[in-house]
Amino acid sequence: MAAATPTETPAPEGSGLGMDARLDQETAQWLRWDQNPLTSESVKQLIAGGNKEELRKCFGARMEFGTAGLRAPMGAGISRMNDLTIIQTTQGFCRYLEKQFSDLKQRGVVISFDARAHPASGGSSRRFARLAATAFITQGVPVYLFSDITPTPFVPYTVSHLKLCAGIMITASHNPKQDNGYKVYWDNGAQIISPHDRGISQAIEENLEPWPQAWEESLVDSSPLLHNPSASIGNDYFEDLKKYCFHRTVNKESKVKFVHTSVHGVGHEFVQLAFKAFDLAPPEAVPQQKDPDPEFPTVKYPNPEEGKGVLTLSFALADKIKAKIVLANDPDADRLAVAEKQDSGEWRVFSGNELGALLGWWLFTSWKEKNQDQSNLKDTYMLSSTVSSKILRAIALKEGFHFEETLTGFKWMGNRAKQLVDQGKTVLFAFEEAIGYMCCPFVLDKDGVSAAVICAELASFLATKNLSLSQQLKAIYVEYGYHITTASYFICHDQSTIQKLFGNLRNYDGKNNYPKMCGKFEISAIRDLTTGYDDSQPDKKAVLPTSKSSQMITFTFANGGVATMRTSGTEPKIKYYAELCAPPGNSDPEQLKKELDELVGAIEEHFFQPQKYNLQPKAE
Repeated sequence: MAAATPTETPAPEGSGLGMDARLDQETAQWLRWDQNPLTSESVKQLIAGGNKEELRKCFGARMEFGTAGLRAPMGAGISRMNDLTIIQTTQGFCRYLEKQFSDLKQRGVVISFDARAHPASGGSSRRFARLAATAFITQGVPVYLFSDITPTPFVPYTVSHLKLCAGIMITASHNPKQDNGYKVYWDNGAQIISPHDRGISQAIEENLEPWPQAWEESLVDSSPLLHNPSASIGNDYFEDLKKYCFHRTVNKESKVKFVHTSVHGVGHEFVQLAFKAFDLAPPEAVPQQKDPDPEFPTVKYPNPEEGKGVLTLSFALADKIKAKIVLANDPDADRLAVAEKQDSGEWRVFSGNELGALLGWWLFTSWKEKNQDQSNLKDTYMLSSTVSSKILRAIALKEGFHFEETLTGFKWMGNRAKQLVDQGKTVLFAFEEAIGYMCCPFVLDKDGVSAAVICAELASFLATKNLSLSQQLKAIYVEYGYHITTASYFICHDQSTIQKLFGNLRNYDGKNNYPKMCGKFEISAIRDLTTGYDDSQPDKKAVLPTSKSSQMITFTFANGGVATMRTSGTEPKIKYYAELCAPPGNSDPEQLKKELDELVGAIEEHFFQPQKYNLQPKAE
């Protein structure tokens, strides 16, 4: 379950209220409670203008609190991120935590924020963080509130490091500029999973009326319960990071030049400090994108996952200063994209799976050098999400450590990593194909700061062997087997169409029969994590947790192909991820790519049936 899919709030039983009467009730209540002049004025204007359509967008449905917290546009109303919905959400979260932790008033919570702002509604991440802090402080709960913007991974780090009950990060990561979000971590330092999302959601509904001092954010400044962890946590984080520096002497002498972009987000200063912690010369920052700017003026989408469009300015700077490698963080610095200049003069942007292969190989190789004792391997683990490349599985099989896959999303990898660490195991690495990497398990979430500097050390080390990242990636594939991946999506706004499409796959040729072929490709196994079916298991039951609220089916093919079709929790998309895993020794990547393209073509034609279901393909 992910963020902010608005849900219709049903009228109270027996109220006989129609949609319009309910809207009137919601807006009247809103105006009684909202003390932000910009949002309350905008609602009054909508009412005066009789703009029912817009009022319905603002008040027709409350944001739903999911495992990814909240994410929605900033603006007035219960379906948007604003002062009042932040107060209501935090009041509910506070009451839920009081029930779960008897020592909440001793331990407290951490809150931080990115650089997002929305002048039209007076909303900003900083203001939302202060209002959230106010809610806890008025209830006698200590709050560790960062005094300035931080990367998202600093919040889970602080929760674990200071043994707090919970963490809140106000960020919408790489979403469009008008959006904001509210991301929640549990006392284990990982993102929340069910049933906490439902419990928090219910507590929000029960605590909608602002508490007496809810709007008095100046309270936090004079409260003895307020702590500013910025300096000490920054210091401790970089000290912990130093333990993952394996080649300090190489770093000191390295001539490899790096360009870094923080894409108008929070990453610049923190990546500079990470390089310093590793004794690497600082990367050259893209000047137009180095400072936080909530307007994101130089990019269409502030998401490095979109590839070359977001990296245009980085490539120009790299060409100018003759740098071979570009490192790019998303605006809250929890993801990392990497590009390398090829001998042909082209820039190669590594996919999330390719970078996962490089970082996984590097962290294992570096760990093995320090741990010569082979018996340690049996307690060593790597994780990746089920839609990511299976390359770590291939490395684990050959090298003798454990590999596990989890459901999609770092909440699952973070929680599983914590369980393993608590059992005395070593978790070396976890990744997801959406350019998220956990290279240092002192943060139980993806971390673009540590990933950036570890990638830089890898590149510097390879340079001493006259190898590029691309050449090393090829060597990994030659040794452990080529893993060729591709991913895309179709856009579909209609839930009933999505139900029909997936229903068709479950009843392909008669009731309860999944397809046995996809065009000319034979299917050897099927796992359906919506229903819990897995025909590769003796009891036909899936090992991974299932969720009826989202669609997800994985097909394994006789030719070594694996393809997953799933719905997105945050966007109107049906996504697919396909991979061809070849055994070591099959080293014709062009032939494998051709075969994968054919497989994907067959999946689009026979399983998606875009004409039949009127699906829009991804815009190039």
